[in-house]
Amino acid sequence: MHQYIEFLTSNPVLSLAWIGIVVALISSMVKEKNAKYKTISINEATALVNNEDGVFLDIRNREDFRKGHIVGSVHILPSQIQRQNTPELEKHKAAPIIVVCKTGQTAQESANQLSKDGFTNVSVLKDGLIAWNEANLPLVASKKK
Repeated sequence: MHQYIEFLTSNPVLSLAWIGIVVALISSMVKEKNAKYKTISINEATALVNNEDGVFLDIRNREDFRKGHIVGSVHILPSQIQRQNTPELEKHKAAPIIVVCKTGQTAQESANQLSKDGFTNVSVLKDGLIAWNEANLPLVASKKK
């Protein structure tokens, strides 16, 4: 125990960094456990779409969406979700919704908002489109308008 105290007093910056990392990990785990959405893998997402008429909801900006998105995905910006301006999703209120962003991080806030707005089956694609690309799954590009 004496060695730990000596280390902490000798290396305050490193000690604070470790404490910060531990706190961040714990808060991330607590946040994920208390979330009203699930984080799902690519395989789980494709099963939801194929077997339960799930819908991919792409929340990236318009330009990124046009460059390449998952086939059949609906494009809605996070700002529209915050304003509860999602008429394209109303018909899918009870269907599984898989929120997709580039990395899977930005999608969490939108998924929480959708859950609060009454969507009953909301998920986030783990690692987002980065994981989709790494799995060599297809994307389609939109024609410019």
